[in-house]
Amino acid sequence: MTGPLWELLFKGAWITVQLTLYSAALAAALAFGIGLARTSRLWIVRFLSGVYVEFFRGTSALVLMFWLFFALPLFGWQLAGLWAGTLALGLCYGAYGSEVVRGALQSVPAAQREAAVALSFSPWQRLRKVILPQAVPEMMPTFNNLLIELLKGTALASLLSIGELTFEAKLARLSTGESAQVYGIILVMYFVIAFVVTRVMRLLERRAKASVGRASLAGGGR
Repeated sequence: MTGPLWELLFKGAWITVQLTLYSAALAAALAFGIGLARTSRLWIVRFLSGVYVEFFRGTSALVLMFWLFFALPLFGWQLAGLWAGTLALGLCYGAYGSEVVRGALQSVPAAQREAAVALSFSPWQRLRKVILPQAVPEMMPTFNNLLIELLKGTALASLLSIGELTFEAKLARLSTGESAQVYGIILVMYFVIAFVVTRVMRLLERRAKASVGRASLAGGGR
């Protein structure tokens, strides 16, 4: 391929990275917020957060993208393609992530919570000093998988004509007619991005475990 076509693919890869980061940030905020709400003592909070999880976990991210991009303007709101894609992916993956957070929070032994109560910690102090430090390491492997799935899900945004990697690869294929070469290249590019993401997430996982005095079981090979 010529230089301009390589430039096209690298430009698309950069948009893919941006879309992944923005969506992941939104999904993480929603995951922690909804995950905490799912463990609330108030039934109405648990009910409303459960409605969010069931709705966005059960809907298609692609259809949600289409709705945000094509239907939302009918109500007076116009989102750029990048932000429609970010919102759709963030809402959907935030629902999956919230269940990871809820499960990790509930996995903290009851004795730890009781000890925090005995020390007269406030609910916020119990969460910050006792529960989250032990729950976060349990979340990291699943969050790693969800982040890789989100990265691959950004390809859906090509249908909104967002210039991410898959969309730019389609343009390169139309210019050259070399489908095998172009799509082979972007397979490798997706793998490289995913590999970097995995390395970063595993580093964060090891640090999270070290912060509570736990060594990674597979630390030597990771």
